[in-house]
Amino acid sequence: MVKISKRSEELPQSPIRKLYPYAEAAKAKGVEVLHLNIGQPDVLTPKNALQAVKDYDVDIVKYGASSGKIQLRKAIANHYIKHVAKINYEDVFVTTGASEAIQFVLFTAMDAGDEIIIPQPFYANYIGYAQMADIAIVPINSDIDRAFKLPEINQFEELITDKTKAILLCNPNNPTGQLYTESDLQALAMLSKKNDIYLIVDEVYRPFVYTDKFYSALSLNDMDDHVVVIDSISKVFSACGARVGCVVTRNRKLLDSIEKYGQLRLSPPDFGQELAITCYNIYDEYIGAAKLQYEARRDLAYSRLSNIEGVKTYLPPAAFYNMIELPVEDAEHFCKWLLSSFRHQGRTLMLAPANGFYRDQLLGKSQVRLAFVLNVEKLNLAFDILEAGLIAYRGRIA
Repeated sequence: MVKISKRSEELPQSPIRKLYPYAEAAKAKGVEVLHLNIGQPDVLTPKNALQAVKDYDVDIVKYGASSGKIQLRKAIANHYIKHVAKINYEDVFVTTGASEAIQFVLFTAMDAGDEIIIPQPFYANYIGYAQMADIAIVPINSDIDRAFKLPEINQFEELITDKTKAILLCNPNNPTGQLYTESDLQALAMLSKKNDIYLIVDEVYRPFVYTDKFYSALSLNDMDDHVVVIDSISKVFSACGARVGCVVTRNRKLLDSIEKYGQLRLSPPDFGQELAITCYNIYDEYIGAAKLQYEARRDLAYSRLSNIEGVKTYLPPAAFYNMIELPVEDAEHFCKWLLSSFRHQGRTLMLAPANGFYRDQLLGKSQVRLAFVLNVEKLNLAFDILEAGLIAYRGRIA
């Protein structure tokens, strides 16, 4: 009998999506499932951008440049100069979503067997990307009791070996909603430069900061060879399906190597890039209203969660996520039970078990990640379900 690869067998399922069969079974029975499991915004995609795609009049959808349309690269650069840091459009390489950007960076910055340090919990797909590149993730623990703030720099330094080639952050953080400060970035920059390693920062949630000022790794002085930023239009412009992201770095040698991988996949999505060009050009008029919606949801979520008995939470300063600890032994079992066995006024709730956001899955066994991607009315209903579900679940053994 033919076999699939060991690589595929060992690839973990997404904690965000793996419970979908349970959700689909519930929906088939007429149950309304409220989704807090996935970061799919419900804020509308900019109408001007959608219209630009409709008006994109071509006779042939041709291959484009591997690095992306120059109009888009210039739009991204202009946006960064205004809002983030001074760059040149030649510092921008367009990718098929942030997913491809992460893969390209890992493939170009690291060799098989190298190590990358990542604070955990972290974006679950990093595990799969690292496995594809045959890279070892070295996790460093952050703690819910400290709202998942960045661990002390000396803890990072203790983990560095001759195999360490990079530190990877998601800032603002998915799944915790934490924001790493300018002093955090400065300390990591010094450490990266001292050990001659990369500082890779996934900044896709950059505009959604509520309590402080965002500081980009691209603003770090004398770090041009070390800093690599990942970005995307998916969350900022509620355009996840457009599949347009980018790598931004002033490291010319790294970009030249990324170009080789870009040539292998030929070119990024044509229509998605047209949408993205308009998105960046109308950023100022769009993002303010979107940010206000997410902030209101965050505040509501914190208020509701703080009043549910046994739930441990905190006020996330950024993004639209929260990692919470539930009064259950096995959060994944609880999440499955919600979908398969619990109903509240004809509804149930889908959450993302947090174990998949940790390298050591026991650390997240009682935690779940919430994504605040429902309007305030629906979000209130979701917390009604969670509160009622926790009461009904008491005493059950996973």
